[in-house]
Amino acid sequence: MSKPFYVKYEVPKEIVDAAYEALQIAAKTGIVRKGTNEATKAIERARAKLVVIAEDVDPPEVVAHLSLICDERKIPYVFVSSKDEIGKAVGIDVPAAAACVVEEGEAAGLIKEIITRMEKVKRGAQ
Repeated sequence: MSKPFYVKYEVPKEIVDAAYEALQIAAKTGIVRKGTNEATKAIERARAKLVVIAEDVDPPEVVAHLSLICDERKIPYVFVSSKDEIGKAVGIDVPAAAACVVEEGEAAGLIKEIITRMEKVKRGAQ
């Protein structure tokens, strides 16, 4: 299956796994926003530290704007394969098309590492 139009680059599996883990840790020890609407608000208010966007969203237009506003506000974001996994990582029983970390809690070091590695991935994709 091809990637949706809003996915600008391929994210390595270890970064995807780290993003799920960061969401899980931040959900327990910091603050996360779940869902596209809450993530959009956190990005627009420049409160998001890391945004996680699912690739399996239908229709894709639901999350297509997130990477654009993240780029505008210089907020790091990661594409992951599953909205079900985002939901599980943030501790809810339903899928979430997107989520973002507002306060890192104990995930601060992991998030910093993800951001550094994503910058290298982005440079390689351009």
